[in-house]
Amino acid sequence: MKKALLFATASIALIPATPALAEDNEGDETAIIVDGLRAPYRGDFDELETPQSNQTIDENILRNANALDLTAALDLSASVARQNNFGGLWNAFSVRGFSGDINLPSGFLVNGFNAGRGFGGPRDISGIEAVEVLKGPRSALYGRGEPGGTINLVTKRPEFETSGYAQFQAGSFDFYRGDVDFQTTLGDNIGVRVAGFYEDAGSFRGPIESERFGIYPSITAKLGEDTAVTYELEYSEQSIPFDRGVVFAEGFGFSPRRTFTGEPGDGPIETDVLGHQFEFQHEFSDNWSLLTGIGYRETTLVGGASENNFVGRQTFNIDGQTISRFFRFRDFDSEYFVARAEISGTFDTGSLRHNLIFGGDYDSFDSDLFITRFRGPFIGTDPATDIASLDAQALLLLDAFNPVFGQFPSPLDAASLNTDRVESLDGFGFYIQDQVEIGDKLQVRIGGRFDNFDQSLSDFGATPSTGSFSRFSPQFGVVYLADEGLSFYASYGEGFRQQTGSDFEGNGFDPNITESYEVGAKLDIGAYSDSITGSVNLTVFQVEQSNILANDDRPGVTGFFLFTAGEARSRGVEFDANISFDTGLNFYLSYAYVDAEFTNNTLEESGFGAMVEAGDALINSPRNQLSIQVSQDFDIGDRSAAIGGGLLHVGSRNGFTGFDFELPSYTTVRAFAEVEVVDGLILRADVDNIFNETFFTNSFADVWIQPGAPTTFRGSVRFSF
Repeated sequence: MKKALLFATASIALIPATPALAEDNEGDETAIIVDGLRAPYRGDFDELETPQSNQTIDENILRNANALDLTAALDLSASVARQNNFGGLWNAFSVRGFSGDINLPSGFLVNGFNAGRGFGGPRDISGIEAVEVLKGPRSALYGRGEPGGTINLVTKRPEFETSGYAQFQAGSFDFYRGDVDFQTTLGDNIGVRVAGFYEDAGSFRGPIESERFGIYPSITAKLGEDTAVTYELEYSEQSIPFDRGVVFAEGFGFSPRRTFTGEPGDGPIETDVLGHQFEFQHEFSDNWSLLTGIGYRETTLVGGASENNFVGRQTFNIDGQTISRFFRFRDFDSEYFVARAEISGTFDTGSLRHNLIFGGDYDSFDSDLFITRFRGPFIGTDPATDIASLDAQALLLLDAFNPVFGQFPSPLDAASLNTDRVESLDGFGFYIQDQVEIGDKLQVRIGGRFDNFDQSLSDFGATPSTGSFSRFSPQFGVVYLADEGLSFYASYGEGFRQQTGSDFEGNGFDPNITESYEVGAKLDIGAYSDSITGSVNLTVFQVEQSNILANDDRPGVTGFFLFTAGEARSRGVEFDANISFDTGLNFYLSYAYVDAEFTNNTLEESGFGAMVEAGDALINSPRNQLSIQVSQDFDIGDRSAAIGGGLLHVGSRNGFTGFDFELPSYTTVRAFAEVEVVDGLILRADVDNIFNETFFTNSFADVWIQPGAPTTFRGSVRFSF
């Protein structure tokens, strides 16, 4: 196994152990080498030996793109598409065309811990060392997860040195932000690191403002040459305007992208996160190690907001001028606990080398959702309807082209109870994986995981309904190492995802089931060149999903209920390249062709009751997506400098499941330049959407469409030490 290469590609691995300073020929300290690092669930494999497609978006790529949050970071992977982000209140994405529950944030991992659940607002990129896109279902190791792939955030942890930076940015639309990252040591055996940010920003969408704060300290203690413990804290507060975006009407087009369609007087939505992670690693020998840990995370989301009305209540469909709205107040909170333990190692049986991982984990997710709602009557769709005769206060009418806010008193006191749900999901699992080396060229991976989880759900204070489910998820893979820099692989894996809520009879839903096949080739360019480093990956895949929630119109079912009736398939090709030249040129490309569609007829789940037919595209899933980033490092006199830019192309997408509404394709271009003016002090300028493209990033329906920002300028100053 090529352990050194694993560490290089994984950036800062998850649990630092014994560090040692490397010295150059002059005896100067030049780098920190941390021995014994290991990412959970991975084993000791380099990328060429892994029979699955992985993509690492490291800190350099993130910084060149000036990606400040997880959404912007995931735009750099063409396999990931934006989904309905709940008015900007959480992260939502699909991988290879498939997303999770449309009513919850998309799940992601932080250092291998499930951490995407909950209601703490969108994740900032502060404190993040790298974003890993682990494509295809990973339930055979990770357990319950999103169907198309897994996003893992690798956080910044102590490297046993004293260093850091402070950065300030300012830009268009009253944008101001400060970032810090500082680390040091306490004696020889304790490393401390603190990263954090504060942001105060306006918006191109009108008189609204967001305020965000987060701090992410961590501490690592060496308890001996072979043992280390790490503790990490996550704390953030965010005040975010609830913004459902623009509306679209046939014959009128989109409402203006600069018009905020909410009500500033409603105030922002307040979100909070308090999370803890504790990990322990021990190396029994050169071949065997233990990794164990626990995590606990609390989140809250509270506030009221006016939202664009649905079909049948939307006046913009009649006159193309006036937007009708309704009001909801939300009080959400969640608690999430996870524990895991894993042993990995190698051993021989005859001429075969086994690379074994086995372990188990437990997690518990409790959520409490409370919603009140004020909503006006249906208005019909007769074009001759006199908008002025409608009850403006009941419909919270707003002129899309000349908005006047604060016309109506807050309907908070008039809102009626809409949702009162308490839900608990608990599960445990055991997994094992063995990758067998058969000679120097061939490796075979086989593994599986058994999971059991329980659900308890109570609506409006009723007696809780309960359910229990079990699932075995296998995985198989084969890798052929053609030479030191080229490998070919094929794999099969199954995945599943718990689903929240219950059906007409009060029973929990069966989990989503996913089956995935892929074949691919991986190239390590550095194995063939002394002047070029990097990797190139090519993958062909097919993913099938069943038990998708659909509107339940079966005989005897009254009201709006769901059941597991939908099926879908995604197939496509991915090409990723990350290449650096010794001339200072850096090139990054990610392209994906994804054909994601339903494979049976059913009623869509969002409550509009539209028929979905086999062959209909999955929502917000473009067939073609491309991300390119190029930069050039150079010197001006004795000072370093860099220029670069990027391009994002997103193809047209279905924008409303079950309806004939399509979001147009778009292409945006960005550029940056930076220069070190004195030692450690860097000035930088960024321009996003240079050609002022009008574009729309995602939607849930034709009344909830998120517009992209016009041309945006930012300047920054960064001091590193």
